[in-house]
Amino acid sequence: MIGENMIGGEASTLEAVFETGPVARLAGAEKVLVVEDEKFVRDVACEVLRSAGYEVLHAISATEAASVFEHSLCDLDLLVTDLVLPGENGRVLAEKLRQKNPALRVLFITGYPSQMRGGMSERENCLGKPFSAAELLRRARQALDRIAPQAGRMTLAESPARRS
Repeated sequence: MIGENMIGGEASTLEAVFETGPVARLAGAEKVLVVEDEKFVRDVACEVLRSAGYEVLHAISATEAASVFEHSLCDLDLLVTDLVLPGENGRVLAEKLRQKNPALRVLFITGYPSQMRGGMSERENCLGKPFSAAELLRRARQALDRIAPQAGRMTLAESPARRS
């Protein structure tokens, strides 16, 4: 498992247990930005994604993530971000990055289950800590495989015929 063990709302320990088994169908070559302030969780998540073939960039804060995003010329496929970050939170970060890349998919991670409720769009997922390597790969692949609305085009839910 990857993540923080929560005791009384406080982060107490970190653990990583890698699962064995086929994960080839979860592999990819897309570019992923992992934003996590907990070094151990960030390092393990990056390694898991890299080992499955993803191109992985990382940052420890929303400010650093915005800089990495700009240096990548806004060419990212997936943002994996903790909801609770120093400075701006993960939701604000995702909104800012989507202004420049509307097709960007998002996978939020959090150690606080109450943050996982509601407010997620069709391009967002939330993964609770601790999580397994296989679950991270599964959720990343699911997020990437979703069809994002194209900029300037209406989704089926937004179409006038759908509203009537």
